[in-house]
Amino acid sequence: MTAESSRLGDIVRSHLGSERAVVALRRYFGLEGGAPYTGARFEHLGGGGDRGGVADVVTAEDLVAVQMLSVTVPPKAALELLEGERGTLLSELLTRIPADADMAEVDAAELDTGSAADQAWKLLRGADDVGWVKAGKLLARKRPRLIPVYDNVVKCLLGRPPAFWLPLHAALRADNHALHHTLLDLRKRAGIPETVSALRVCDIVLWMAHEQDHKARRCAGHGTLPV
Repeated sequence: MTAESSRLGDIVRSHLGSERAVVALRRYFGLEGGAPYTGARFEHLGGGGDRGGVADVVTAEDLVAVQMLSVTVPPKAALELLEGERGTLLSELLTRIPADADMAEVDAAELDTGSAADQAWKLLRGADDVGWVKAGKLLARKRPRLIPVYDNVVKCLLGRPPAFWLPLHAALRADNHALHHTLLDLRKRAGIPETVSALRVCDIVLWMAHEQDHKARRCAGHGTLPV
């Protein structure tokens, strides 16, 4: 494991080990008495973006789902994905990206530069006004077990690493997948559905840990490749 993966893993583990992580998850999903965050519907809206029959195509429900995470795909890009060549190209790439495997289970080659996942991310990012955050959230909707939700809040908390997918992948696989199992255990302790992926548990805990401070400090995130 690289130094970057080790550092990232240490940061993630530091936020998973306390009871605050359980409370944060329960708050996010509305299990602490308050209303759930809109993002609690991201992976479940319409039955999920990876369900049979639609796993390899972008649907209108996917575009609504990413709005639950406070981003909007602009009209031109949306039409390209729903009815245009960009959508056709993305569908071809999605057929080559595993839909039934967790990030911790796949080889790094599935996420590395030049992989179908990397090509799909770049294809989405190249659409009109679709940057790295929106591209990542769309891919996470289609492959929630394999591709993490990643935005400026989490990036800032992690120290703005130059890459994310591969260091996270290495951290999840280290020590016989210990971090991956920690996330699954945290999901169980919080009492949230098993349909919420380990990656999503990780994202929610990290986002909840820094979201308020990020706003208060006006932290500035910068674009980066995910690998």
